[in-house]
Amino acid sequence: MSDDTDLPGSSCYLDERTFRLSCGLFLEHSHSLNDGWAWKEVNGSEAEGYMKKTVMVSCQVSGMPYQSSQSKPVEASDALMEDEQLCCDQEEAGGEQTAVAEGQPVVRYEYHVLYSCSYQIPVLYFRASTLEGRSLSLDEVWNNVHPNYQQRLRQGPWDTITQQEHPLLGQPFFMLHPCRTEEFMRPALETARAEQKGVNYIVTWLSVVGPVVGLDVPLSYALAVGTPAPKAVATVATPASTPVSAAASTSTSVPD
Repeated sequence: MSDDTDLPGSSCYLDERTFRLSCGLFLEHSHSLNDGWAWKEVNGSEAEGYMKKTVMVSCQVSGMPYQSSQSKPVEASDALMEDEQLCCDQEEAGGEQTAVAEGQPVVRYEYHVLYSCSYQIPVLYFRASTLEGRSLSLDEVWNNVHPNYQQRLRQGPWDTITQQEHPLLGQPFFMLHPCRTEEFMRPALETARAEQKGVNYIVTWLSVVGPVVGLDVPLSYALAVGTPAPKAVATVATPASTPVSAAASTSTSVPD
């Protein structure tokens, strides 16, 4: 596998260095938006980590109807009882729409973006639980897949969302299986190369897979987040800062 950070139009894969650089650029923009994404190191090691975001959404739990709405980021360290107050505080401060509708069941979704050495692509892991701490079953997760995706996913649900052990945390998580990543990433990368445009792999990939499980990526990411510079060095910083310090330099075109 080449160590080059450019994304060749003929491949839908990327190396771990490019993954970290792309995450760094993504996180810089998230911090500017206060969008809730953060980099989490594992056991204090710079060699292992993942991107994380936690949101509160109104959705179907124990047979209650699906509620389509936007999600609001929350800090992973917030207590469950604080989440409801955060929704009210954000409405008063910024007037943003939240996913918590009065009288509707509320679910906490925790999303993790990891690099898979086996598939050489990012993978989306997530878990969902009620405010009381009960984890949602696989059936409940499937019932909350957006209606726009349900028909396609019914053709092979076990090939799309599975429950597996988190490779870094050793805890049960749901995983959006990466087997279909090539289907949408290869055309996107080839088109970008043909048009001599830069593309951030994480932004493009997450914009496609995220909405399937209720994770929206604002359009501004596609407009503002660039391609990692070829000479950038992937360096993990502290969780309070941007995790890839050298990722501030961007490239706006894909070289031949």
